[in-house]
Amino acid sequence: MRDVSVQDARHHIGQDVTIHAWIQNIRNQKSVQFVILRDYTALLQATLEKSEQNARLNELVARLTRESVVLVSGTLFENQKVSLGGIELLIRNLEVLSLADETLPIDMSGRTTSSPEKRLDWRFLDLRRPENQLALRVQTTAEAAMRDFWLSESFLEIHSPKLMGSPSESGAELFSLEYFGQTAYLAQSPQFYKQMAMAAGLNRVFEIAPVFRADPSFTSRHATEFTSVDMEMSWINSHLDVMDFEERWLHHILNTVREKHGEEIRATFGVEVIVPTRRFPKLSMEEAVSILRAQEHVPPPDAKPGDIDPQGERILSDYVSATQNHEFVFVIDYPTSVRPFYHMTYENDPHKTKSFDLLWKGLEITTGAQREHRYDVLRQQALDRGLGLEPIQFYLDFFRYGCPPHGGFGFGLARMLAMMLGQNNIREVTFLHRGPNRLKP
Repeated sequence: MRDVSVQDARHHIGQDVTIHAWIQNIRNQKSVQFVILRDYTALLQATLEKSEQNARLNELVARLTRESVVLVSGTLFENQKVSLGGIELLIRNLEVLSLADETLPIDMSGRTTSSPEKRLDWRFLDLRRPENQLALRVQTTAEAAMRDFWLSESFLEIHSPKLMGSPSESGAELFSLEYFGQTAYLAQSPQFYKQMAMAAGLNRVFEIAPVFRADPSFTSRHATEFTSVDMEMSWINSHLDVMDFEERWLHHILNTVREKHGEEIRATFGVEVIVPTRRFPKLSMEEAVSILRAQEHVPPPDAKPGDIDPQGERILSDYVSATQNHEFVFVIDYPTSVRPFYHMTYENDPHKTKSFDLLWKGLEITTGAQREHRYDVLRQQALDRGLGLEPIQFYLDFFRYGCPPHGGFGFGLARMLAMMLGQNNIREVTFLHRGPNRLKP
């Protein structure tokens, strides 16, 4: 017998096949037993008549529990009355490979909704749901498309260390640990090492890797460990070159996802994957502030002066959607007060940085900038921020022996997936979430 997946079963009508699957559901009726099988591709109805000849199998099926793992052999037939693809498997043999406990800790049927925390407690079961597996397939396609585009543009992939001797961003939101008698820190971003690659003459680099933030937030958009997508490129004229690259990169990613998964995303999540037109709208910080004032938006008391709070980001995205019919908007030229010391400033306005955030449907998914590549200027900017030079001298040394003009961005993978699939919480599209109160499973 041929081993087939449920998705490929249609190509084997009339043939004897073997399918490895989970038990989605069992209906034990008077004259027939129905078993709904689920593998990583789809659902399939299998049937077994009740008879003396099938007595052993009938008893075995009657004892089955949902989510048990089985190997089922039989013949595939067309049956237009079957809602699951119009085909069914007539069971000839069934072997239980792993019997599940009768009572499941979360509802797998979808008839009731388990709490988000309960589903995270039992994430390995929650991930069996087809919509969660689709999210991971979309993630895989998106990452492959990212790499395809980068490689077509002569980028190199790097793997930077996640243990550092000094903070990679600010001193806040930092995890520290004992390291052979010293203090080490978990990397908040690969920023220093991306720039080292520019000083090393690598020209264009990217990395997809975990980063760590000791952020006590319990919001739908934050995590203490998440996957960051980062790139850096040399020989740019300004941050506008970086934004132009990101536009082309995102267009390719979303077009690839739409072509491969668009119909399934629409059927499963009820959202359309829209491939963005170029150019993306841009708003300066001055324009953004003016729009928010016109909308009578009042930032919350804990909002950072000079920055845009989450509600403000949603208002700006709604404004751009209504006026320019676009899901994306760049907010550019942030003040130095809310940007790292290594962002380049304007020659005629040292309080304004050549930086940007990219908002997608109301959520910030990217932060980027042109970096300062001149040693003396960079050193002075660090001093102006009150930073001690000794802990970052290794970083400053990258720029002492010639470094090309460069810039790049950091991109939130989970945020991208949440927006793409119409999910309100990044936990829904993260394999295993890490937050202030979650270290297990």
